[in-house]
Amino acid sequence: MRVVLLGTAAGGGFPQWNCVCALCAAARAGKLPARTQECVAVSGNSRDWWLLNASPDIRTQLVTTEALAPGPGPRETPVRGVLLTDAEADHVMGLTILRGGPGLRIHAAPPVLETLAPLRAMLDRYACWDWADSLAEGGLVLSGGLAVSAHPLGAKVPKYVAATAATAATAATAATAATAATAPPAADDRWVTAYRVEDLATGGVLVYAPCVAAWTPVLDGLLATADCALLDGTFHTPDEMGTAVRSPHGQSAMGHLPVSGPHGSLAALARHPGPRRIYTHLNNTNPLLDPDSPARAQVTGTGVEVLPDGAEFAV
Repeated sequence: MRVVLLGTAAGGGFPQWNCVCALCAAARAGKLPARTQECVAVSGNSRDWWLLNASPDIRTQLVTTEALAPGPGPRETPVRGVLLTDAEADHVMGLTILRGGPGLRIHAAPPVLETLAPLRAMLDRYACWDWADSLAEGGLVLSGGLAVSAHPLGAKVPKYVAATAATAATAATAATAATAATAPPAADDRWVTAYRVEDLATGGVLVYAPCVAAWTPVLDGLLATADCALLDGTFHTPDEMGTAVRSPHGQSAMGHLPVSGPHGSLAALARHPGPRRIYTHLNNTNPLLDPDSPARAQVTGTGVEVLPDGAEFAV
C-alpha cells in the first residue's frame, strides 16, 4: 500500500494566516517548512487512489502530487473517493473543490452524512456521487485492493453543527427555541471515527486516527494489528492554546488528546513499539513543528515520527 501525506497541519494550516506566534513567524521567514491542512492519499495498486479526509487545501495537494495527476483522458482522475473521519470543516471543505468529479464515492459515519446533507445536495448538482455509511456491517472493500473498517472514537461535534441547530430553533416558539438553543447535541461516539486500512495483497495495515479526544481500548486494539499508525498530534501540551481550553486528566477541551504528559498519547504509544508511528494534524502552536525543539527530540527519541507534507512510504 502506498501512502502519501498530502498535508500534516491542523485547521488553518501552518503558518496560520492571522497568527504571529513565534512558530508562524519562523515559517514566514523560511526557517520552518510550511504545511497544508491534514489529508492523506492511499492506494493498493498505484492506480486507484483514495483520500482520507478532504482538506480545504486539496487542490494544491492534488496538483503537486505526481501520483494523483489527472489523465490520460481530459477529465480522468485516479481519485476514486474520500473516507471522512469526522465532519470538521478542515476535513470536509475540500469536497467542494472536488465537485464535478463524476463517480466519486464518499464514506462517512451516519451523523456526518446527516450533517453534510445540505452540502451533499449542492455537490450532487455538479456530479452524481455515491454517499455511503462507513460503519456498515462487514466493512468496505475499495478498488485497488484495500479493505477498510471504521471504528467509533468519540462524540466531538463540530461547532457549526450546534450553531445551525440554534439558528433553526429560532423559527419555533420562544419557549422551544430557548430549550433547543441551550441543549447540547445528543452524545454519539460515531461523530469521530478511525480507519483501519488493509492491503489485501500484502496484508499491510495502516491505522488512521487524526482526531483523538481520549485514548481508548479501541485504539489499543487497532494498534495491536497495525504496521503503521497516523495519529492525532494536534497539541503537545494541554494548555498550549491557553488555560481556557484545558480540561482534567491532561486532555484538551478542544477534543484533541495532547502528546505529552502521563495521560498523553506519547505515553500510550509506548505500549505499542511494533508499528511505525507518525504524528499528523499539527496545530500551529505545537513545538513539534520545529525539528530543533526539545519537544521534537523527546518524541523522536521514543521512535515516533513527525514527517513533512509530501512524505510518501509503503505499508
